Parts: sequence; structure tokens; C-alpha cells
Amino acid sequence: MAETLGILVGTDKHLDYVINLAGAAQAKGKDVEIFFSGPGVMLTQSADFEKLVGKAKLSVCDVSFRANGLEGDVPGVGFKDFATQARNAEMITNADRYVVF
Repeated sequence: MAETLGILVGTDKHLDYVINLAGAAQAKGKDVEIFFSGPGVMLTQSADFEKLVGKAKLSVCDVSFRANGLEGDVPGVGFKDFATQARNAEMITNADRYVVF
């Protein structure tokens, strides 16, 4: 079983770093999970967000997404991946390493 890197994105900055970190971890054979929360959900609207698809399991805080006036589909994020903070807690529990942006 591969080691898992959990990434919490709580800021609307540094998408390039998140993409690069996820890609590097994936290239090293790590499983990557990313949870977008608070202002971090705004990154789902960037054209570059799609670069994360296939590099990580993506989840978005549904409450933050709606609170920021967002709606609609997000590349790589299915209906069940719009989640509560419980998903973040689960990621923390299961991750071998955890990074916060």
C-alpha cells in the first residue's frame, strides 16, 4: 500500500505549488488527497485547477463552496466529493504526511 500525502488548501493562493507538489508526490508513487476549504475553494474556478485531475483524489468543502457563491461542476470532483469537514478529518487520520496551504 502506497504512502498517502494529504493536502489541505485553505487559501486562494499557491495553486501552482499545490499542482507541483501533487505531481511530484504522484511521480514518487504516493497517493495524494486534496481537500479545498474556506477561500481555497476559489481555486476550483481557475483554468489550471484541471491540472490536478488524475494526480490526486479531490474533495471540496460544500459549505465553503456555496458560501462563496459558487455552483456547478468542478473538474475531477464528483457529487460525493463535495463534502463536509469530516472528509478533512478522515484525510488527516489516514495520511502519512499532511501539508497545509
